[in-house]
Amino acid sequence: MKIALSQITTGPEPSKNLRLIEEQTERAAAAGARVVAFPEASMACFGTPLAPLAEPLDGPWAQSVRAIAAEAGVVVVAGMFTPASDGRVANTLLATGPGVEAAYDKIHLYDAFGFEESDSVAAGSRVVTIDVDGIRLGLATCYDVRFPELFRAHADEGAEATLLAASWGAGPSKREQWELLVRARALDATLWVAAVGQADPSASGATVVGTAPTGIGHSALVGPDGTVRESLGAEPGLLVAGIDTEEVAAVREKIPVLANRRLGSAGGSAD
Repeated sequence: MKIALSQITTGPEPSKNLRLIEEQTERAAAAGARVVAFPEASMACFGTPLAPLAEPLDGPWAQSVRAIAAEAGVVVVAGMFTPASDGRVANTLLATGPGVEAAYDKIHLYDAFGFEESDSVAAGSRVVTIDVDGIRLGLATCYDVRFPELFRAHADEGAEATLLAASWGAGPSKREQWELLVRARALDATLWVAAVGQADPSASGATVVGTAPTGIGHSALVGPDGTVRESLGAEPGLLVAGIDTEEVAAVREKIPVLANRRLGSAGGSAD
């Protein structure tokens, strides 16, 4: 199955970002992709007041994404913000398209490197997977990549790949950490990791204001053996590549880390 990673730079206006999603989805579908994954904060970039623009999953922004996915005949995964019960928002991945309708609220919030995502975002609590063409895909968002247990939970639920959407914060060694973590999570769970981030705004010609995590680019498709198969640079781009589920089975037979888990491992067994 072909997956497209659309590395874009979004701005503060959801309607303009929708047009970008529509254009990129059409390009991905024309290239044969069955799934097109967009970054975290595709609805509006971080650094934007989130509560005023958050919409429910049946609101106009999400409905527009559904229409784009239906028209192109592909599954679209895109980051948006939905209202939370306490006045904050949920950092939500909407997955929609033929035979697919799901939403994942980011579990691990980015309260690190001097940024407090939890000030405006409420944490999710539910592991979410989707099925596309008989292949199960886990959903994860940005800071989640630092928590291997989520990716193992995807594998425990039968996932052979995880779609990881991000708006990675820039800073010293942050690119190196991103690349290391994405590869490590693929090895931890012996599954494909399709990691798509916001492009570096400066590489897109956009002005970077403040310290909000607005992206560094370097989206990548990583195999279940931890090797990078395809990747992008800092600037906007569209990566379309295939994932082979037979390779997942082969790697899990050779490196049975999931089966060999013991004490303290979620899903582990002494059998």
